[in-house]
Amino acid sequence: MEITGAVALVTGANRGLGRQFAAALLERGAAKVYAAARNPESVDLPGVIPLRLDVTDPESIRAAAAVATDVMLLVNNAGSSTGASLLGGSLDDIRLEMDTHYFGTLAVTREFAPVLERNGGGAVLNVLSVLSWWTAPRVAAYSAAKAAAWSLTNALRQELAPQKTLVTGLHVGYMDTDMAKNVDGPKADPAVVAGLALDGVAQGRFEVLADDLSRNVRAGLSGDLTALYPELAA
Repeated sequence: MEITGAVALVTGANRGLGRQFAAALLERGAAKVYAAARNPESVDLPGVIPLRLDVTDPESIRAAAAVATDVMLLVNNAGSSTGASLLGGSLDDIRLEMDTHYFGTLAVTREFAPVLERNGGGAVLNVLSVLSWWTAPRVAAYSAAKAAAWSLTNALRQELAPQKTLVTGLHVGYMDTDMAKNVDGPKADPAVVAGLALDGVAQGRFEVLADDLSRNVRAGLSGDLTALYPELAA
């Protein structure tokens, strides 16, 4: 898909990776960028069009689609990170993760799929994670929701193919954003990640693995589980 001259919508565009997506789209010559957020007043990036959109609110999604009728690229980036475990975590937090990453991504894509079709097909970019493939108790709810979103992405790719809509999944480990501020260890630059993901869309790729961690875990999925979870071998 050609980014230059395209009209894009980015969910969760007021900060972190979403803001970097919006900025990168402008730099690459997108004709228009809708920066969607639950609170559009929090969008401070010059050159974008702030748009109210809460991915957990169907009415909000419908209203956004009624405004952004010219969208050609949808970036499903909005996320949550409650830190809930499955056994001890709040069920409300666990539901929020699924409502945001799975049902939210599905609801937004369902609403905008006809818009994309009318505008030539275009593309959908879903922000996933290395945690789609690997989990731990401290991130279990988030990982479960991202795993569901990965499966969703694979299914949408097939369902949207007849209308010539590309569906690209982005997998990445921890990034230097507010969501990972308490995480120790290497963190990717979200501006670099956004650029790699948009390169993938421009090249028509189905999957973008933005860092070594994602590439290594992806490669390890075909091996014995103890390679990914060595504690199981104890």
